[in-house]
Amino acid sequence: MVETISKQEELYERRKKFVPSALGIFTPNSASHAKGASIWNVDGREMIDFAGGIGVINAGHCPEPVVRAIQEQAAKLIHSCFNVAIYEEYLDLAEKLVELFPHDENTKVMLTNSGAESVENAIKIARQATGRSAIICYTGGFHGRTMMSMSLTSKVAYKAGCGPFVPEVYRIPFPYYNATLQKISEDVFVEQELQALHQYFNSVVAANDVAAIIIEPVQGEGGFYVAPKKYLQGLRQICDEKGIMLILDEVQTGFGRTGKWAAYEHYDIVPDISTWAKSMGSGMPIGCVIAKGSVFDKVAPSTIGGTYPGNPVCVAASLATLNYMEDININALGRKVGKIVKQRFDAMKIRFPEHISEVRGLGAMLAIELSHEGDIQRPNPTLTKKIVNYAAENGLIVLSAGMNGNVIRTLSPLVIEEEALHRGLDIIEEAIAIFG
Repeated sequence: MVETISKQEELYERRKKFVPSALGIFTPNSASHAKGASIWNVDGREMIDFAGGIGVINAGHCPEPVVRAIQEQAAKLIHSCFNVAIYEEYLDLAEKLVELFPHDENTKVMLTNSGAESVENAIKIARQATGRSAIICYTGGFHGRTMMSMSLTSKVAYKAGCGPFVPEVYRIPFPYYNATLQKISEDVFVEQELQALHQYFNSVVAANDVAAIIIEPVQGEGGFYVAPKKYLQGLRQICDEKGIMLILDEVQTGFGRTGKWAAYEHYDIVPDISTWAKSMGSGMPIGCVIAKGSVFDKVAPSTIGGTYPGNPVCVAASLATLNYMEDININALGRKVGKIVKQRFDAMKIRFPEHISEVRGLGAMLAIELSHEGDIQRPNPTLTKKIVNYAAENGLIVLSAGMNGNVIRTLSPLVIEEEALHRGLDIIEEAIAIFG
């Protein structure tokens, strides 16, 4: 009897033959088509999507206004290169982004193809604006896979064998506060971290050599650690005092994910430069750098740019996405989804204290950390992998995260129906009960 294999298994066999294994597999899934918060695999099975293309689908899969905008633009103009022949759509999107994310009275926007490209250009801009070269980043940070962004990225597994890395990159601990670990108040912890940065300027790199400090308000790949409010406010003050550019990487935190357009809005600060992508275009490859006009005005002509940034079709998708997000009140949806997930995760922590050591995140950017005997210093990546695989077998796409691979994160489309959201959370809870 000849054993038959599924279409999905067939695809993975083809993948082995034609695609390098270095291109990782995060979950054992496939995709044929998608709508809202569901993906149908190539065998016709509906999967609840808690991955969102790694935080790209805040507004849902294939929203109709975005699909129409892509179709109409593709029939009109696919490419000219903005540096060769400008087009109105680029300017429309730039104006919309300035309206949503004003950094000063003269805010300007540069469009890019991705989050990593946004980071690359943000560093170039900061160095030109300050005349300095050093960049400070954080442990656990993820900023992309190009050479500069990979140098800024913390996890060594993502850059094994790729060095030497870009010089003048300095890393400090991310200000992760946990009362059980630190045994001091958050205010005291923040003050210690800010004082440590002042000491870093004396012992490792001088402040007047630092062009920028780049930080994710909520770390994505690092494990959904949230920077304390007073820390970012103190960092803003230090950057102002030292003439350092504060770059906030909002690639994963933007566009309603935390319940606001920008995570920085939770902190009552404004960056000098910010980087964006992911849910900005409902899956089309587009990102941007937003900066104060006084910063952009110091950048020399033709030192930033490229062939494809601000591609007309991607721009049309982005503008339609932002308008659609406004129509459905994406931020309210982010808060609603976040409230449900937080309540369910908190309940799971009570039920499984020996497996879940922490629930953390901001808005709908939430995660659980899995540990042995509930000890956060004893990560349990084995249980995490079992949960991801069980979910895939039972109709849920979910991703792990964290430096030790022991964090389950949720990045579902914010348009997800409550029934589907609870069903997905049920699957995670079932997996912990079975394998814990």
